[in-house]
Amino acid sequence: MCIDTLIQQLCCTHRLDQAQWAALLRGAGAQEAEHLAQAAQAEAVARFGKKIYVRGLIEFTNYCRNDCYYCGIRRSNANAQRYRLTPEDIFACCAEGYDLGFRTFVLQGGEDAGFSDDLLCRTVETIKKRWSDCALTLSVGERNRGVYQSFFDAGADRYLLRHETANEAHYHRLHPAALSLARRKECLWTLKEIGFQVGAGFMVGAPGQTAETLAEDLIFLQQLQPHMVGIGPFLPHKDTPFAQEAAGSTEQTLLLLSCVRLMLPQVLLPATTALGTAAADGRERGILAGANVVMPNLSPLSVRKKYMLYDNKICTGDESAQCRSCLQHRLSSIDYEWAVERGDSPLLGTPRTSAGAVPAQSG
Repeated sequence: MCIDTLIQQLCCTHRLDQAQWAALLRGAGAQEAEHLAQAAQAEAVARFGKKIYVRGLIEFTNYCRNDCYYCGIRRSNANAQRYRLTPEDIFACCAEGYDLGFRTFVLQGGEDAGFSDDLLCRTVETIKKRWSDCALTLSVGERNRGVYQSFFDAGADRYLLRHETANEAHYHRLHPAALSLARRKECLWTLKEIGFQVGAGFMVGAPGQTAETLAEDLIFLQQLQPHMVGIGPFLPHKDTPFAQEAAGSTEQTLLLLSCVRLMLPQVLLPATTALGTAAADGRERGILAGANVVMPNLSPLSVRKKYMLYDNKICTGDESAQCRSCLQHRLSSIDYEWAVERGDSPLLGTPRTSAGAVPAQSG
């Protein structure tokens, strides 16, 4: 297949079939990647202007019941220094973040039974009452429908749950038998049905990944039509079974960001911390390849180095104000601006602004 023809089709129709995706990913060289990046950046600017939406990330627990082979906070990592923030700790992070201009908070953690679903609901309710003009995102893994509904009813607006890979065999290469791709996909569909702004996504360069498995990821995203997509390079952690595996490519990650932007023009697409870890200018390059979200860390300094999903994570020693100042400088250096607003998905109607309200329309 002619790569230029595939790029033209993607730009015009926002769709490719699975075989076409695989051909594009196998055949795109540096020139084609640059063409895709320019088209993706133009698409993002046309939809969002040069605003970059900022999410304040609060990594509130690194306990996890799961044993994913790539993850530094996996249950079997005896070297992990475990911690769990209290609700009061979390509120302090929100207060600091609000003063710094953040209007979205992301509570992210492992699947931690020690921070109960009821406690998380009460925490969400308090955040939404105290900072009612802010959006709240949860990223706490797989739960049953009733628990997801309780999170939504408490006021959570968004939910991030990366599918990691849409290929069954590849999923089992990355996860223990207790976890299943069918369950992960079911959770994503359920979250969308409930009314969350939903985020899926995958690692680039994960062990066993091929152009064909990446094509399946893109087809799944095409079907799911998520509001957000999180893509970052695979980065190994020294205390996991994948410690000796090669890291994912920055260039391939940028290529996939551009592909997702062109496939899903209205999607919220982060330039991830992992991308910034893989390359010093990774987040800036991500934005120039079509990304429009960044997620600086609001976690207390005392725990940042303990939430290590991969080695050498950036910004673990920076104060929140330093993170903001650094990001603002980075954005201005490429002629983009920090957007002091919630940054809801344009796929929604009127976003809810208080606990219990229901979006007028879900994507």
